[in-house]
Amino acid sequence: MILKICFVLPLLTVAIAVDDPQKLKDKSTKLPPCKACTVLVESFNLGLERTKRGKHAGGDAAWEQEKMRAYKNSEVRFVEIQEQLCSEVKRGQDHCHTLSNDHESLIEDWFIHKQDEETDLHAWLCIKQLSVCCPPNTYGPTCQPCTDCNSNGKCKGSGTRKGNGQCLCDSGYAGTNCNECDELHYESFRDATKLLCTSCHAACGDGGCNGAGPKSCRKCKDGWRMDTENGCVDINECVDQHRACRPQQFCVNNEGSFSCLECDRSCDGCDGDGPDMCRKCADGYKLKDGKCQVALKVDTDPDADHAEEASAHEEL
Repeated sequence: MILKICFVLPLLTVAIAVDDPQKLKDKSTKLPPCKACTVLVESFNLGLERTKRGKHAGGDAAWEQEKMRAYKNSEVRFVEIQEQLCSEVKRGQDHCHTLSNDHESLIEDWFIHKQDEETDLHAWLCIKQLSVCCPPNTYGPTCQPCTDCNSNGKCKGSGTRKGNGQCLCDSGYAGTNCNECDELHYESFRDATKLLCTSCHAACGDGGCNGAGPKSCRKCKDGWRMDTENGCVDINECVDQHRACRPQQFCVNNEGSFSCLECDRSCDGCDGDGPDMCRKCADGYKLKDGKCQVALKVDTDPDADHAEEASAHEEL
């Protein structure tokens, strides 16, 4: 019975893992050609790292020694790597296995005969042999040079056989070569090699700014107004707008906007949060110690109680 349980538990674990829809989706994802080759190479390099200190012993290893082949380039080591190849890949594992099977002879040729002279497997396999990737900072079918993005963006298709080589600028940067600031950023530093673009103040609207702070805004965003001395200043909608919120709400001013929050349930209208901020107490509540509190169902009048007691004594 114990053996049966020990056998069933691993099967249940495998079944749970396999039945996970997201894991299945990730595992079966088909990757773009360059990405797939890169994933395969990364997995193979992990195998190289894992086995780099190994030594052959027994079986085929003796045959390896007869051929005077070092373990570094041995078939034993290659098989050890292949056994776990792609096993750690989460997204695109099936694709990784397929690519490994399709190009096993190429990988084996590199491993046994070429790894000493061609030290970069990715460059040898993905760029030279399969022609699915390009060297860094080149793109397209013929690996043309990318547009210079001045370290402020990325070349579309860089390192692949895809893309158009144009710049995809980082946030805050613009221009063909990402050497300008976009509308809502200003140039806070520039020299011969570097440009730094910094966000305009939150108050700045269309047109951006020409420097730091609300005084540098060319136009104010909604919720702000232009002041001749201070630039864009916040509009307090809670003061400027009549009845900015519904009757059972109170207004809270925020920078560039406002919020309406619900009054305490003890209030019939309020100026803030809590039973001490009521304009008037709601039904079932009465003002006590500066707060609207639950009213007792029957208010006892001490004078009436004394009169009732006196009447009872007279009857006796």
